[in-house]
Amino acid sequence: MSVYLLFALVLALLIIAYLISVLRRVQTQLALMKDALEDIKNGNLNRRVLAMESDMTRKICYGINEIAINSQSRLIQQKQSEQAYKRLMASLSHDVKTPLASLVGYLEAIESKLVVGEEKDEYIHVASDKAQNLKHFVENLFEWVKLDSGEQIFRFEIFDLNELSRNIIADWIPILENSHFEYEFDIPETEYSMRIDATAYTRILNNLLQNIITHSGGDNMALRIFENEHQAKIVITDNGKGISSDNLPHIFERMYQCDHSRFAKGNGLGLAIAKELVSVHKGTITVDSTPGTETIFTILLPKAL
Repeated sequence: MSVYLLFALVLALLIIAYLISVLRRVQTQLALMKDALEDIKNGNLNRRVLAMESDMTRKICYGINEIAINSQSRLIQQKQSEQAYKRLMASLSHDVKTPLASLVGYLEAIESKLVVGEEKDEYIHVASDKAQNLKHFVENLFEWVKLDSGEQIFRFEIFDLNELSRNIIADWIPILENSHFEYEFDIPETEYSMRIDATAYTRILNNLLQNIITHSGGDNMALRIFENEHQAKIVITDNGKGISSDNLPHIFERMYQCDHSRFAKGNGLGLAIAKELVSVHKGTITVDSTPGTETIFTILLPKAL
C-alpha cells in the first residue's frame, strides 16, 4: 500500500469520525429540542435550549427560546391585565356603590322633609357634589375601557395648540373661581399648528385640572405653554399639599390610589387616562412635586406626529 493511499484512508476515516460526531451532536440537540418543545407545550415557559455558536441547530434553538420568552411575556401581561380588572371591579364597589347609597340617603332625607332650611340646602349641596363625582367616575371608566379595548377612534387634525388650549381653559375659569382658586395662564399669542386629536387633548387638560381642583388642596394654579422647533411644552402647576416621593412614581398607574395623599379621594383613572392619551400623541407626561409646596405636571408633545 502506497503512502498516498494510506494517507487518503486515514483522512477518510477522520472525516467519517467527524461526521459521526456532528451527527450525534445534532441527534442530541434534536432530542433536547423535542423535550423542550414538549415541556413548553405543557406550560413550562421557563424552559430554554442551550446551544453553542458552532452548533448547526443553534438558530432553531434560539427560535424555540424566543417563542418561550414571548409566550412568557404575553402570559405575564395577561395576568397583570386580569389583576387590574379585578382591582377595577373591586374599586367599582367602593367608588360607585357606596357614594350612590350615600347620595340616595341624602335625597331621601330631603324628599321626606327630614331636613329644612340651611340644613336642607347643605344636604342638596352634598348630594350635588356626590352626583358630580359619580359622573366623573363613570366618564373616566368608559374612557378607560375604550382605550384599553382599542375601540377609541382618534382623529388627528391640524389645530393651533395655543388657541385650542385657550378655548379649553375658558370653560374652566368659572369652575376655578367657584372653587376659590387663583389662576395664571401664560399662553403665547402666536399660532402654533400641530396635529392633534382635539377631543383627546381636551380630555388631557380636563383630567389634570380636575385633579388639581379635587385633590391638590391648594388655592393657586398656573398653566404655561412653551414651544420650540421640535415640540410643545405644557406645564401645569399647583401650590397644594404635593405628592410624597413614595407615591410619585405610581400616580399614572391605573387604579393607583394613595391612602394619605392628594389622591385619597380619587379612583386612579384620570391621570392614567391622561398619560395614555399623551402617549397616543407620541408625547410624554411627567410629574415633579415638593410636598407642602408645589406639584408640576409637564407634557411634551412632538411637533412632527
